[in-house]
Amino acid sequence: MKTPDRLIDRFVFKHPNFGIPNLMIYIIVANVTIYALDLVSNRMLSNIMELSPALILSGQVWRLVTFVLVPTAMKPIWFFFSMFFYYFMGTTMEREWGTAKFTMFYLTGALLTLLSAFVSHFAFHSVWPYGAGLYYIHRSLFLAFATLYPEAPMRFYFVIPIKAKWLAALWLFMELYDIINLSGMWLTLMLPIMLLPLLSAILNYLLYFWSDVGALFGRARAQHRHQTSAQTINFKKAQKELRERRGYLHKCAVCGVTDRDDPDMEFRYCSKCNGYYCYCANHINNHTHVQ
Repeated sequence: MKTPDRLIDRFVFKHPNFGIPNLMIYIIVANVTIYALDLVSNRMLSNIMELSPALILSGQVWRLVTFVLVPTAMKPIWFFFSMFFYYFMGTTMEREWGTAKFTMFYLTGALLTLLSAFVSHFAFHSVWPYGAGLYYIHRSLFLAFATLYPEAPMRFYFVIPIKAKWLAALWLFMELYDIINLSGMWLTLMLPIMLLPLLSAILNYLLYFWSDVGALFGRARAQHRHQTSAQTINFKKAQKELRERRGYLHKCAVCGVTDRDDPDMEFRYCSKCNGYYCYCANHINNHTHVQ
């Protein structure tokens, strides 16, 4: 059975001309333009274009597309910093994946956002939060970027240096913490508004990294099985009994130093010696092999 990411890769391979080249540049230009016009018109343009299931059902179907152009409200300095940040991530991801796959990523992110908005509307009668659609599409983009470039240096609040993988983990933690902190009436009111768009971002990410996430959990399960296997438990038990009987576990065959004499010393067994001969870090590469 093919995984979602393999199916997507197969589609973009068969349709190399699919997509919009430099899509992120168009998104950024539209965001900046709408944000500037909103500043002088009391958000008139955003009010017409933002995602609203109720208004879409009343006939304003253009909102199905235009919501991805509506920027998240924030102070001008933070807005322009965020636009530069998204421009950098988006253009980097398009170079990495190609136009077809990057456009597909944005498209599935938009469709999942629409789905979560209508589920929230019909199931919970919730009002979709302003700017949440594009915000969570870009957060999904950031998770993808952090997976492909985990060591990339980023700036938390555009100031504190931190690697991309830790910044992504911090963002997820903060989102989940805000949800867990809800209680009573606020839990009922805010849970669908906060949880559904977050799930849409995570699901969009999983569609493109299903195999990577599966391999990660597979390694974790294998490691757990190894740590809890009878062979590993018996080996650790035998090591403990040997240490208790002799007072040490490892002893250098050259100088005689033991792990009890120097707990910080590293010991290795030589594969070229005929038998099991242990050596300290000073003699593992400086001894006569036993034949």
